[in-house]
Amino acid sequence: MQLLPKRMHRALALAATLAMGGSLAVAAASPAANADVGTATHAATAASVALPAGDSPGFWYGTDSLPITITGTPYQEPRIGGRYGGYIGMTGSWSYWLGCRGGFLAWSAANAAEANANYTKYGVGVGLGVYWFMGGPGVDPHYNGSTTEAYAWGQRQAAQAVADANKLPVKYRVLFMDVELPGVAPAHDNGWNAVYTSPCSGVVKTGYIPASVDRADFNGFFDYEKAHGYTPGVYSEPGIWASIFGTGVYSMIGNTDEWTYEPETTKFSEAPVGWCLRGTSTCASFFGGVTRSSPHALMWQWSGGGGVSNGVGDFDQIDTSVVR
Repeated sequence: MQLLPKRMHRALALAATLAMGGSLAVAAASPAANADVGTATHAATAASVALPAGDSPGFWYGTDSLPITITGTPYQEPRIGGRYGGYIGMTGSWSYWLGCRGGFLAWSAANAAEANANYTKYGVGVGLGVYWFMGGPGVDPHYNGSTTEAYAWGQRQAAQAVADANKLPVKYRVLFMDVELPGVAPAHDNGWNAVYTSPCSGVVKTGYIPASVDRADFNGFFDYEKAHGYTPGVYSEPGIWASIFGTGVYSMIGNTDEWTYEPETTKFSEAPVGWCLRGTSTCASFFGGVTRSSPHALMWQWSGGGGVSNGVGDFDQIDTSVVR
């Protein structure tokens, strides 16, 4: 199995930031069945105000993770214009939660407040949403190779993620599982493809995990958050998804909300209109049976991820055209 993504995304950029002496904007330790089933109603809806300049009906521009300077009244999307439509922050991380060296959070209280101000005062965008940097079965402290334990590990992570999210003024009620192979400590694959001697050791014990066990972890998280007031979502991209879950039955999540990070660009002049980059034939790629025409295609991190810096931060396209 592939242990590193072809283009390593946000976490690698975070490591580079630290190496250069940058600040990480870490939040407090805790800020405020089957996964292929229908999801709950979204709290976020398309706002009945003028469309942001350059965007398209039913879509908003937004940002995620590390802080970006936002200005204007209402607040405006930096560099590309249009009203600021939302902020998605890392409410927690398996490695940060377990106290591992190398664990981190990527959070901006300022961007969260700005997104919520636009949402509550001006009816703009979706407000604050959150994601959890998820650990695979291989970093479960109680890993035994069974789907039962993997499911329980997913539930334990979800319980912490929900507890963290409940301490925050979350408006966008899709809690995303961040499923990726980040290429950074303490586990370069976040425990999806390899079993470690202990969660924080960074030492691989076994270099293989069955897709069925990975999927049980995912399902445990999904079921718990759905039962506790959040719509389950997942952040990943097609190549990474297939390298973890394969292309068979364990990979299929056609009725699960998605946020993708491929493809991407460093050119702000190509800011997307709908699901495609302006002036190109390059469009967002979803995974696990979800396509751009699906009502479960929710977000696209079109610039700033993948380990390819645009010099500013992570930029997103958010679809709110489908109200459930």
